[in-house]
Amino acid sequence: MNKNLSFSTLGLSTKLLDILKKNDFTKATPIQNKVIPLILEKKDIMAKAQTGTGKSASFILPILELLSHKQTLGKAKIKVLVLTPTRELTLQISQNFKLFSKFLKKELKIVSVIGGESIGDQLYDIQRGCDILVATSGRFIDVLNKKQMNLSFVEFFVLDEADKMLDLAFANELELILDSIPSKRQNLLFSATYPKKMLEIASKISQNPIEVSIENEIDIVDTINQRVIEVNKNNRGPLLRHLLDSNKFTSVLVFMSSKRASDNIANKFRKYGYKADSFHADLHQEDRNFTLNEFKNKKLQILFSTDIASRGLDISGIDCVINFDLPRSPTDYIHRIGRTGRAGKKGEAISFINFEDKSHFALIEKRSNIKIKTEQIKGFELIGEEIQKTKGPAPVKGKGKSKKDKLREKKALEEKNAK
Repeated sequence: MNKNLSFSTLGLSTKLLDILKKNDFTKATPIQNKVIPLILEKKDIMAKAQTGTGKSASFILPILELLSHKQTLGKAKIKVLVLTPTRELTLQISQNFKLFSKFLKKELKIVSVIGGESIGDQLYDIQRGCDILVATSGRFIDVLNKKQMNLSFVEFFVLDEADKMLDLAFANELELILDSIPSKRQNLLFSATYPKKMLEIASKISQNPIEVSIENEIDIVDTINQRVIEVNKNNRGPLLRHLLDSNKFTSVLVFMSSKRASDNIANKFRKYGYKADSFHADLHQEDRNFTLNEFKNKKLQILFSTDIASRGLDISGIDCVINFDLPRSPTDYIHRIGRTGRAGKKGEAISFINFEDKSHFALIEKRSNIKIKTEQIKGFELIGEEIQKTKGPAPVKGKGKSKKDKLREKKALEEKNAK
């Protein structure tokens, strides 16, 4: 099968194809090629695909196509429930539903439910009539607990970036969600990885889903010039400024290890005259939306962000991704660098490492099946010596305190302090 096929071969209506054409969507991606026809056949799907593969359109388009065949009169009822891990992805999916649904005779009511905004206003929007509800999993549970919305008409249940929801205690709330929606429905699961816990969730949602796998890491890497620069920690900021000044980067996404570090370095770079800002989960939703739009519209040159920006965001034209701090896992590395080099365009991904980072980056290379030659930039060379790790003496059996002894000592000390 060709890597990219025309949408006209996938069973979509002429009116929907016209909307796609008007918005410069001409070729379907591999995930869209595989998934769209299956959803139109009303199959349950369990898809494995990375961010940036066109996952959202692969379920939005066929859902809209199926809804167009049975438009109903009267007050809108929730027929589509989409859950995501982040506010930005929720808003992005809602916008795409609105964009592609313009071909329908009757306008669909699409409601976004996210944290950081009035839950009362969101409930009111739902109760006025809602065809498609797109929500972050956490806020959806909050609304569900209010017991003021009717989910008995849900026909499509979608989990997007499902593996990221595991961090949000989503698995514990799953039974509550499944009890609230009809047992007869179409289930569509999309995830970059399927660890054991994710497979357990999938088995509760759908008994016999069709498994679709798109392994696109190689495709992403092929469009990206990956570099690894050795530099001391205290010299990373000056090196980043040097790279910005010596290259023609207009849009740079810099990944930081923490929210505080993102704020601090953004402030420093603004003082140096760069158009920079920070982006993380502690910002008010209004500020998050504003900052993201400023970056998308190229009014910001540099966005310093936590991993919240590594997945699910559709930002075109990012010239360069900088791993100021290394990601925790090889999967996170692939997601981060996948923010650039999108839609066939070339991009650059640069990782800063020091002596302490070398072994961790070697693991990222091994797991990602890549090998990148390290380099140093004149004036910013890595100086000092690598601290050699030495193994301590092997424990002598019977010499160390047992866990019980340690607990007894701790309890005795607590009782003594309490007197």
